[in-house]
Amino acid sequence: MWPPEVATNPFPIHRKIKMYTKKSTPWLYLAPALTLLGFFLIYPSFHTLYLSFFDKGSNVFVGAGNYIYAFTNRVMLTAFRNNALWVVVFSAITVFLGLVLAVLLDRVRYEVIIKSIIFMPMAISFVGASVIWKFVYAFRPAGAPQIGILNALLQTFHLPPVAWLIERPWVNNLCLILVGIWVWTGFCLVVLSASYKSIPRQFLEAARVDGANEWRIFWRVILPLLVPTITVLTTTMAVFVLKVFDIIYVMTNGNFGTEVIANRMYKEMFQFGNFGRSSAIAVVLLVLVLPMMLLNLHRFKREEK
Repeated sequence: MWPPEVATNPFPIHRKIKMYTKKSTPWLYLAPALTLLGFFLIYPSFHTLYLSFFDKGSNVFVGAGNYIYAFTNRVMLTAFRNNALWVVVFSAITVFLGLVLAVLLDRVRYEVIIKSIIFMPMAISFVGASVIWKFVYAFRPAGAPQIGILNALLQTFHLPPVAWLIERPWVNNLCLILVGIWVWTGFCLVVLSASYKSIPRQFLEAARVDGANEWRIFWRVILPLLVPTITVLTTTMAVFVLKVFDIIYVMTNGNFGTEVIANRMYKEMFQFGNFGRSSAIAVVLLVLVLPMMLLNLHRFKREEK
């Protein structure tokens, strides 16, 4: 006679091994990806945090000195101000234009062609877009032939040329933001258009039957249903502009009051060779980006439930 425990479970060890195998199999598949993620993302992040507490050559411990520099230096304060301007103006205008175009183009006969044209700048690299717009803003002294489109138009109307990227600190920042808007509006249009088309048409038809005009339908039906998409898109745009680098680097290199955080980080490391300050700025930039990323993740998890 078999013992009772063996009789009911003749292969207990094999079953335990099989159970542990089932639990460990997913981790075996994830191991290569997690290894690469740890090596290329997690380790550099902690190493950057470590370097941020040391001096220029990463030899002398300076404590919070680099962070004090990041929050007190005049150039860094200008960079924070410009990044805030980018976040507010760029995010608001790109999402607003994307929303308006998504609604208006839904009734246009050649919708696909027009959307493709608006989306086309996304196919251009940011460096390429910056070079294009640098020619648009090109400036020559009054009386000389103007090669920039804007100054050529001013010259046509006998108006003096304007140094768009040099003379006026607020104007040149807005000119740079316009380049980003030109590139990213198509992206916002595509995302919001897809969300708009997913709205059940029965809702819109019911509102029209009840006597609501198109303006009222937009505010009471369409916009509330698009709020989750608009929120995610706005935070995504904000994350992008907090890290904006290419446009500033190519067009002004941060001169004339157009400095931003990412460009200053690049200068501290590759121009001034100050690894401590550059690492501190990188950590500050990461801290600014993280809340918006966590907000998006929280929203995605809540929508899955």
